[in-house]
Amino acid sequence: MKIEKAIIGGTGFYDPHLLKSKQDLTMETKYGTVFLLTGWYKETPIAFLTRHGRDHHIPPHRINHRANIAALKELGVTRVLAATAVGSLRKELAAGSLVVIDQFIDFTKGQNHTFYDGEDGRVVHTDFTEPYCPQLRNSLASLMEKREITFISKGTYITTDGPRYETPAEIRAFALLGGDVVGMTNAPEAVLAREAGLCYANLSLVTNYAAGISPYPLTHQEVVEMMGEKVDLIRAIFLETLLTLPGERDCLCGVKEDYPLGQ
Repeated sequence: MKIEKAIIGGTGFYDPHLLKSKQDLTMETKYGTVFLLTGWYKETPIAFLTRHGRDHHIPPHRINHRANIAALKELGVTRVLAATAVGSLRKELAAGSLVVIDQFIDFTKGQNHTFYDGEDGRVVHTDFTEPYCPQLRNSLASLMEKREITFISKGTYITTDGPRYETPAEIRAFALLGGDVVGMTNAPEAVLAREAGLCYANLSLVTNYAAGISPYPLTHQEVVEMMGEKVDLIRAIFLETLLTLPGERDCLCGVKEDYPLGQ
């Protein structure tokens, strides 16, 4: 079975539920072992990967992003929708907001988030003028407009290492730099997906205000609770978007032919 479409779930999004004939799949990659779930949504085969593990045992700074993306690539996946839970950097962006991310600023340090590490003697620089697939972003937006789901069509995602939350001073700096939301997972994932030639889009759920904006200390529980309120909606948005995608990709995401591990 060839699987060309995939979903990556984050905090609070550990099972796609709506898939039929689900099967666990273990894939061995050059970068490590990856556990996937495969199944069918209507007539479409879909792969599901949860980046933190099904019981949320993998902290953000230890996620093996290279193995995850390599496994999807080797499975034959070409299109990926990813969900992330984020904090808001702006008072007008309240908890419960859905944001179709279009840019990121990467503040991670020391994470292995490139396939081009020079081991093969090549130096490769990948263009990131448009970090997320425009076709997938447009398809997400069109579906939500059709369903009359309120969302924000653009946003800049600040990525930090975690696992700690940010300081109020950091949050003020991130906002001055043009950030809209902050999280701990997206930039490595988006970079690797582009290097692997995958179409990739991110839908972020604002779960709380970031430090210094929120009047309360931050807790993981509030993140989980907000995702619990919205996860069924996000599942439905993702599955219906993947189902209604055009058959041909009309973007530049897959033009790279020099992915180090091949197809």
